[in-house]
Amino acid sequence: MLGTLIASLDRPGVALDFVAALGEPALQARLAHAADSSGRPQADIVASAVRGFIDTASDDDWLQLMGIMGRAADPGRAAMYAILEKTLPGSRGKP
Repeated sequence: MLGTLIASLDRPGVALDFVAALGEPALQARLAHAADSSGRPQADIVASAVRGFIDTASDDDWLQLMGIMGRAADPGRAAMYAILEKTLPGSRGKP
């Protein structure tokens, strides 16, 4: 599920629909701010944030992410939320 979701982030509607489905207004506000600040579309910010995490995450980051996914009813959703929470500007720095 997570791999399929990550692969589909190239389609802007998928990225934005997913963020909206998370139902996290603070995360959506951070995304909007990042897009406004960079002049890039929100969907691009989401895709690059997720791919950046995948490319640069430490072993500890992955271990934390696997723990989050293991405890979640919807592991893909939990993983995406954790990744965005960690990588978007204004992050608390936790996956």
